[in-house]
Amino acid sequence: MKSLLNIFVFFILLFIFAKWGPSLPFSTTTQNRGEPLIVSGTGKVFVTPDIAKVLVGIEESGPVLKDTQNQVNAKSQSLTEALKKLGIGESDIKTRSYHVYPEYDYNRRPNAITGYRISTGYEVKIKDFDKVNEVLVKTTEAGANVIGNIYFEVNDKTKKEKLQEAREMAVKEAKEKASSLANATGITLGKIINISESGGYQQRLYTNAAGGTPEEKISTPAIEPGETELSVTVSLSFETR
Repeated sequence: MKSLLNIFVFFILLFIFAKWGPSLPFSTTTQNRGEPLIVSGTGKVFVTPDIAKVLVGIEESGPVLKDTQNQVNAKSQSLTEALKKLGIGESDIKTRSYHVYPEYDYNRRPNAITGYRISTGYEVKIKDFDKVNEVLVKTTEAGANVIGNIYFEVNDKTKKEKLQEAREMAVKEAKEKASSLANATGITLGKIINISESGGYQQRLYTNAAGGTPEEKISTPAIEPGETELSVTVSLSFETR
């Protein structure tokens, strides 16, 4: 009777624990014969960028809207002319923004407009990488007083070639991993039945928060692109038997 009572109590406690007790972490991964074996590999290559995109801008404030607009327009024209003299094509100079902000005197009731602040921004694509530093200097001398970010990129032809290298590396790694797993578990690999790919193109970014005016003495900045990482991840699904 005592043994039966102990067994009864045990099952009662087991039921209570299963019903209201805390969950225990438990995970398992199984690979049965006949099910596809899915493996992934990643290939990475590094390349020096050869294209730069520079964000430059002009910002002016004044009490009269039209006069302030004329000031910005005149400096914008000087800026674009300076870029063209450096060999930058017109198609590589893009207007990215143009904003007009009223400025208020908040000490007066009602608030009165005391002037206007106008800003315009350009994205400059520099294909001749040796001209990056010179572009920064000349645009500032021409009136740019907002220097934003510099993005480094790889030209399409080189990028395509390097991504193919990374892709081949990723496939090789995935196949080696599949072969190693199959040998370790006694599974025989069949043909590849599915392939998927994902890639990440990481740009190097240089941020220059400083501005300047034409009257200031401009020193040539030291801008180095470093290396850009191109990566591809490939997943392969193998038949197994």
